[in-house]
Amino acid sequence: MTRPLIAAILASAFALPAFADDAELRTLAKENFEAIPMQPPQLGDSNMMTRDRVDLGAMLFFDPRMSKSGVFSCQSCHNVGLGGVDGLETSIGHGWQKGPRNAPTMLNAVFNVAQFWDGRAPDLKEQAKGPVQAGVEMNNTPDNVIVTLKSMPGYVEAFGKAFPGENDAITFDNFAKAIEAFEATLITPNSRFDQFLMGADGAMTADEKAGLALFMDTGCTACHNGINIGGNDYWPFGVVETPGAEILPEGDKGRFQVTATAGEEYVFRAAPLRNVAITAPYFHSGKVWDLREAVAVMANSQLGAELDDKQIDQIVAFLGTLTGEQPKVEHPLLPVRGPDTPKPEQM
Repeated sequence: MTRPLIAAILASAFALPAFADDAELRTLAKENFEAIPMQPPQLGDSNMMTRDRVDLGAMLFFDPRMSKSGVFSCQSCHNVGLGGVDGLETSIGHGWQKGPRNAPTMLNAVFNVAQFWDGRAPDLKEQAKGPVQAGVEMNNTPDNVIVTLKSMPGYVEAFGKAFPGENDAITFDNFAKAIEAFEATLITPNSRFDQFLMGADGAMTADEKAGLALFMDTGCTACHNGINIGGNDYWPFGVVETPGAEILPEGDKGRFQVTATAGEEYVFRAAPLRNVAITAPYFHSGKVWDLREAVAVMANSQLGAELDDKQIDQIVAFLGTLTGEQPKVEHPLLPVRGPDTPKPEQM
C-alpha cells in the first residue's frame, strides 16, 4: 500500500461525526477501544501463570546477575516504578554503550501484537531472550545464564517449583517463560478512560472528552486503537510528511531490518498509548520529550493535520486519562550466589 493511499484512507474512512452527549461518545469510543481487564490475561497452555512461575519471573526480572557485568537487569530499562521505561532517550547497556532505540514500556505489553518497535519478537517470551544476548544491552549468553542459575541453590529450588516434573527445569526457554509470566501481570487497569468506557460519565472532564472526540475525529484511531490504544499493527512513520532526521534517524529503517521488504522501510509498530503521559521521551528515537510536541508531530506527519493549541491541549488532556493503576511490585529477595557462580565481567 502506497503512502498517498494510506493518507487518503486516514483522511476519509476514519472521520467520525461530532458526539452529541456522553452516551454517544462512549458508543463511538467502544467501537475503537477496549478497557483493560482488572486481572492479567492467561498466556495459554504454552506458559501456565502459576504463582511459583510468576514469583520466579520477578526474581529474574530484577536480578542484574543475568547480565555479564552484573550491573543490568530487565528492570534497568523497564523500570516498573517509572511507567515501565527508563526515562532515557535510548537505554544505556553493557560497557555504558548507548542503545539504538528508546526502551518501550513493559506495562500492558502482553496486549501488543508483537514486541520491540520492529515487532521482531512475537511474544514476551521471545522478547525476554533478546536483551540478555544483545552486546549493547546485557551482553550475556544463554549458556552463561544457565551456569549462573544452576550455581545458586535458591534458583535451583525456585525453577523446580515453577516447572515441576521436568528433569532439567533450568533451561533458557524456561528462563524466558518465567519472565513472560511475570511481565504479563504488569497491567494498568482502571484508568479514568476505562472508567468512562464502563459507564462513569464523571470520570473525564469536558476537555478530556473533547480530546477523545478529536482523537477519533482526526483519525488517530487508525493506528492507535484496541485495548492498548496502539501496539497492534505496523505503520510508516511519516504517512503524509516524513519527519526530519532529528526525530526519524535515517539509519534506522524499522521493520525493514526484520522483513527486508522494500515497502517496510521506516515502518514501526504503532506505539501503545496506555500511560503515555508518564513515559517520556517519545518515539523510537526518544527525541521528543514533550507530549504536546509529540501530538503535533504525529498529527502533521501521519494525518497531514495542523492542530491549533486548544486542540492539542485537549488531545493531551485525553491522553492523560489513559494512565491506569500502576503495578505495585515488591522487590524480591534474590538467591545468594554460590561458590561456582560466575564472577561479573564489566569489560
